[in-house]
Amino acid sequence: MADVWDGAVEPLQVQKEALTPGQELALYVSAFFDELRRCGVREVVVCPGSRSTPLSIVAYKSPMNVFVDVDERGAAFLALGMAKAYGRPVAVICTSGTAVGNMLPAVMEAQSSRVPLIILSGNRPPVLQGVGAPQTCDQQKIFGDYVSLYRQMPLPSADERTIAYARQMAMEATSAAAGAHDSSFGANGGSLVDAGPVHLDFPFDEPLNPDLSAPGLFKLGARGRTDKDLPGRIGAWSALGPHRAADILRYLEGKRVAVVCGERTIAGGGQVEELLKWATHMNYPLLADPLSRLRVFDESVVIDNYDSILATDDIPAVDVLIRFGRWPVSKRLTTWVQKTNPVQIVVDPRETRDFTCSTDIFVRTTPIGFVSALAQAEKSLKRTGEGKGAQAACLHEWDEANRRALGRIMKVGALNEGFEGVFIQETIRQLPEGSLLFCGNSMTIRGVDTFYTKREKPLAVLCNRGLNGIDGTLSTAIGAAQAFPQTAVLVGDLSFLHDLNALALQGEMLIRQQEGYVMPSIVVVCLNNGGGAIFDMLPQKTEDPYYARLFYTPQQMKVSGAAETFGLPYRQAATRQEYVAAWEDLRGVPGLSVIEVTLPLQGVKDRFAPYWG
Repeated sequence: MADVWDGAVEPLQVQKEALTPGQELALYVSAFFDELRRCGVREVVVCPGSRSTPLSIVAYKSPMNVFVDVDERGAAFLALGMAKAYGRPVAVICTSGTAVGNMLPAVMEAQSSRVPLIILSGNRPPVLQGVGAPQTCDQQKIFGDYVSLYRQMPLPSADERTIAYARQMAMEATSAAAGAHDSSFGANGGSLVDAGPVHLDFPFDEPLNPDLSAPGLFKLGARGRTDKDLPGRIGAWSALGPHRAADILRYLEGKRVAVVCGERTIAGGGQVEELLKWATHMNYPLLADPLSRLRVFDESVVIDNYDSILATDDIPAVDVLIRFGRWPVSKRLTTWVQKTNPVQIVVDPRETRDFTCSTDIFVRTTPIGFVSALAQAEKSLKRTGEGKGAQAACLHEWDEANRRALGRIMKVGALNEGFEGVFIQETIRQLPEGSLLFCGNSMTIRGVDTFYTKREKPLAVLCNRGLNGIDGTLSTAIGAAQAFPQTAVLVGDLSFLHDLNALALQGEMLIRQQEGYVMPSIVVVCLNNGGGAIFDMLPQKTEDPYYARLFYTPQQMKVSGAAETFGLPYRQAATRQEYVAAWEDLRGVPGLSVIEVTLPLQGVKDRFAPYWG
């Protein structure tokens, strides 16, 4: 058995068209089990059953410690006991139907006792659900709130995306089960403080036998890196212990490193100063999303125009990417990372949030916990200084590219009308320091990503990026505005229309004002292009009539009429001068007011192109 695990893992190019269904099945399941092993799982309890055949056979083929128990209820408790004793996740495999239900008592105990238990259930494929197939029931979230994580796995395939997802889910499941450690005992000890059971449900269609002759068994999708290359595949620690932090530092030495800072990377206050001090000392460029709270600092390590840089051929090379927070707004960043394939270290207290399924090291802690641990570890290491010059050069290249991008962006100052960037830039200028800039999704937040630079005044920038939707944008913005004397809400016309009733909150604020409430000034800027200009960016754009109707969604809303309906002050602007005059009228006016900016619907991609390189 050892031959499939030993030796360096090389990137594999498997021709999917040449594979049989049994080989695809074997590659899919073996990639999942390989990742479980890399993440620290060593024991698997198998319950005999037909639909779980692929899981059972591949687990047996692996070097896992396999135990067999015919009783699902007892098997789950057997795995529970191992997990309690070893202090690490243990997996248990069962077939479909009542077999899964029999594991509920052990799952309940694992949840209550915080024991890392991983339930792997076989299931019928979607085409057999709800049509009377034997031994088939709805197994989705069958354990309800008793599990920390549930995932419905995809149908088996050996394509690159599915294999990457299988590996990513093995990592996510192990991390969620293991929880965090009490690090007071150091990197190699400590007790589990928020461990628990997880459940992954695998739909399998017949034939169920995996063909173990498949090329690349247990190796496909391993990203061409071995455990010896990386300081641990997964970190599940409330704070990095000194040994693990030192391992990461030694691994980073001599490599070109960049840090991606997504939404809410840092809570604020002294944490920001600590992050900046660490990045400056390490010469790490911080690729700062507009929602990261870092663009208020004019430091050379803060790379605020990285999205514009990534639109050029002038992109500095990176070997390792450390990511804090969620993936940033910039789609170019995602594309660039997938193309260049750097080693990725993801730092988050809960989950990787990595839809690219390309995480190499997951450190389950806060960004500031990671920074503090590495800073402390460096003090104890005798660094040779080797590679520091390369990292300094890396930062210099990012800083220079950032300055060139800024030069392109600042050219918008010469424009007067017809371009979203003119009004976004002017909004930032018109807001007093410390104000709130609340952005709608689609083109608005992307425009702010381009035109809100670190040399502007410090502002709080917020946006509903959790699901990237337009639902409730105005309501959320009005709620957030209660914490600021002055707010600008930048939204497109469809977002404005979608949450129009939120303007009725003007009445609520007026009522509260009579009770001594100090009403904030909230200027809603509606960038009205008569539809959804973001769809101009889609690759499936066509001149066919259906495209305009289905995607541009043209509308003839009268923003002035909406403002009048709710009794709000209203101004209209088509040029920079008109826009500045509108702000001079409305800035500081208590309550809601509206500025409508008229823009062309088509051509947005061409309008932004000069500022993206």
